[in-house]
Amino acid sequence: MSAGSVAVVVTEEIRLPSWDLYELSIPCTVFGKPQPDLADPWYDLRLCGTREAGADTPATGAGLSLHTRYGLADLAGADTVIVPSVPDPCVDEGRPLDPALIAALRLAHDAGARMVSLCTGAFALAEAGILDGRRATAHWMHTAQLADRYPKVRVDDSVLYVDDGDVLTSAGLTAGLDLCLHLVRRDLGAHVANQLARRMVVPAHRPGGQAQFIDQPVPATDDRGLAPVLDWARAHLDQPLTVEDLAQRAAMSPRTLYRRLQAATGVTPLQWLLNQRLRRAQSLLESTDLPIARIGELSGLGTANNLRHHFVRQIGVSPSDYRRAFPLA
Repeated sequence: MSAGSVAVVVTEEIRLPSWDLYELSIPCTVFGKPQPDLADPWYDLRLCGTREAGADTPATGAGLSLHTRYGLADLAGADTVIVPSVPDPCVDEGRPLDPALIAALRLAHDAGARMVSLCTGAFALAEAGILDGRRATAHWMHTAQLADRYPKVRVDDSVLYVDDGDVLTSAGLTAGLDLCLHLVRRDLGAHVANQLARRMVVPAHRPGGQAQFIDQPVPATDDRGLAPVLDWARAHLDQPLTVEDLAQRAAMSPRTLYRRLQAATGVTPLQWLLNQRLRRAQSLLESTDLPIARIGELSGLGTANNLRHHFVRQIGVSPSDYRRAFPLA
């Protein structure tokens, strides 16, 4: 179980006002602040400028510049390389991407680095040929351009992020945070990712297959009336819960519960329950030596075979393989 080094590309054209700084701040926040009580050592974060190492990025319209100790040559030595975004003209106007950046990304990929893009960073990975033949995503406003410009990429515009093993891509803005927390979950386990998310006051886990946007808008005010019933459900995951059970506990009709839960979380009540059961199973696999069958019972997923079915489908590995990645001390 190792965190490793994370190299984040800092392009020369970070702009204000823009989404660029938000997406750059996400990996810095997740991977850059040591969390010794969660995992020690934590990640080794390196900001790698597209200019010569040690040079300032040009000042933005708001007078901001960034000074980085590392350059593009340092990407190849990292365990994980993250491209938060690329300059707007490269996306909106089709201007060429920095050839030096593309070459550095290819070298890093060839050296075995895990390659990650947030939002329009997918254009850089696609230009480097890293996404050829792979399923990938970006912000839904740019996926049509991505698919048109790079026909070898299987673009999916409906998901928050795509985990294709050694190459991962996300939609824009907060979906980038979902993907970064997913990386922590892969590297250090569900418990660490959940605790980190709690410190950041964000949802612990939104599955990558969740839609980028919800047709039914989230209510203007927090749906605090759901909190007690959801807390109760988490405490009773080992029981055979139904939508009707949750609705009765919340003193509302099943239809109302369905509508309000989906509006607040973006998933149906049954999918929400499945996600919670899988999180419980992950935690038990990491922290106990209980038999797989018993973990299936305690998480509410039933038999060992049923647990394995859902685990492989949602997590991508079997419960046994997952447990081997997080041996007990």
